[in-house]
Amino acid sequence: RDDQEVHQQALARRGRFQKVKDNLEVKEVLIGHGERRRRFVLVHNPEEAKKDKATRERTLQKIEEALLALGDQKGKMHKKSVWALLAHRTLGRYLRQLKSGALKIDQAKVKAEKRLDGKYLLSTSDDSLWPEDVALGYKQLLEVERAFRTLKTTLDLRPLYHRKDERIEAHVLLCFLALLLVRLAERQAAQTWDQIRAMMERIHLGEFISKDG
Repeated sequence: RDDQEVHQQALARRGRFQKVKDNLEVKEVLIGHGERRRRFVLVHNPEEAKKDKATRERTLQKIEEALLALGDQKGKMHKKSVWALLAHRTLGRYLRQLKSGALKIDQAKVKAEKRLDGKYLLSTSDDSLWPEDVALGYKQLLEVERAFRTLKTTLDLRPLYHRKDERIEAHVLLCFLALLLVRLAERQAAQTWDQIRAMMERIHLGEFISKDG
């Protein structure tokens, strides 16, 4: 979403996407010549594109409701509400303020966001890599980062500080075993860890005591 010209050129370059997997398409883009030459791989995920579109439509619906609630947007109270809406992290990105001070949905920003639905841009200096290898390698990196976030949150393996080598090794081993269990569960169930976790969170352990024990 930055304004770097080379990135905008790469996004705007026409050409067909090559299907790599069911939910992944890639397109190689070369910008410039000689030492200024840049190689990009534009990745498109149709499923993510649908999610991005749905999320944006919900956001725009919220903005329309908020603008309707503001009314004429005049007076001190309304001015505070206007600035709060304009500074909102999610809603504010689609808004622009007119000379009169009133807020309006910025259709240019909406159009710019549509161009990015389900897409991300990768840059590589290695010409020996196929575009699909670049995309799949980056996807694996995202999965690794997601796994580490799981280790620190869902599995409650918070950062610990050790001085002795054996304690450091034990901590790394615990993290590895936890990550291994997550991966085995995903492969066995053919579902993501988030889906498995949502199902398992409904399971409760109860302890019942009666006269029989």
